[in-house]
Amino acid sequence: MCYIIEIRTLKKIKCNSYSVEVGNLELSSFPVLLQESYRDVRKVIVVDENTHDFCLEYLLTAFPTLEDAEVILLPTGEENKVMEVCFQVLEALSDYEIVRSDLVITLGGGVVSDMGGFIASIYKRGLPCIHIPTSLMGMVDAAIGGKTGIDLGSFKNQIGTFYNPVAVYVDQRFLETLPEEEWKSGFAEVLKHALIADRKEWDRLISSSQGELFSEENVKMILEKSIAVKANIVNEDPIEKGKRKSLNFGHTIGHAIEGYYLDLNPMSHGNCIALGIIAEAFLSNQKGTLETEELNEIVQVMMALYPCPEDLLTGVSIMLELMKNDKKNDQLGVRTCFLNKIGECSWNHLIDENDIKAAFNYLYQCYYKN
Repeated sequence: MCYIIEIRTLKKIKCNSYSVEVGNLELSSFPVLLQESYRDVRKVIVVDENTHDFCLEYLLTAFPTLEDAEVILLPTGEENKVMEVCFQVLEALSDYEIVRSDLVITLGGGVVSDMGGFIASIYKRGLPCIHIPTSLMGMVDAAIGGKTGIDLGSFKNQIGTFYNPVAVYVDQRFLETLPEEEWKSGFAEVLKHALIADRKEWDRLISSSQGELFSEENVKMILEKSIAVKANIVNEDPIEKGKRKSLNFGHTIGHAIEGYYLDLNPMSHGNCIALGIIAEAFLSNQKGTLETEELNEIVQVMMALYPCPEDLLTGVSIMLELMKNDKKNDQLGVRTCFLNKIGECSWNHLIDENDIKAAFNYLYQCYYKN
């Protein structure tokens, strides 16, 4: 079950028009919100197969006002984050006669937050939505910032909206349900946040032993610091006209890798972003913004945690085509982020086909140079 960890303190982090509350869900504003603002409306809880089995019972038991909630079960996996599944959910909402004042609650990882938020944003032009992320990826990234999205073929998050939830509740008890691969996947985004905005946190993360890193109190610190990085950037640039683009560091190449392997041998989002971080740190170095010593440090950390497919180079031409349709591009071509140094990022850098091929070759050589 999900109610193993008990941390009694609560941290509120302002993110645009809502708050992210980090701590015990039962001590948060969630029960008050249910009782005072949504007492007389219908509730819909969106889960996937994993959170249905491991987390839903806790939520229904701890909060009696949810006992009569409709539960919508999404199939697990990035490959199901598609419009066809959304249509099925939208039809279910219509069959349940859900109205615009009713409440959607997402209980799950990044896919559930992305899809549930997207569905809430478009059904009857918008339902109020609360996110309760249950994975590290969801807690530090997907549920934070008001982006929703689904995939279009191999193109990641190509369809989506900016749509702020009513609130986000991050309770680390749910992390007890995660397999190691999901921890590592979310940790890639934690490392990315440190790389783009917090040198001290990067140093702390990479100098900690695994036992220290994932101790109860340290996980809480990781959550608060990583969420704060993203929230501060989103507060400054809510709809990605400038600084928010820095959150895409590692994602130009990382999303192409993820999209390419989706139908072959799916890789976790975090693993793909870690490989993208290596490649885009290399480009930062080649373009003169990142020192070689810092590049080597980044590569060493990522290689110790995340594998690289042996057949990576066979798909470069296809991944190049995927990057040409990346949503961050403009009429001049492919745009990406560079690190100026660890803890500082710049964005809107134009890269060409030769740059991208060199980055893939460098990435492959890091793992298979012998």
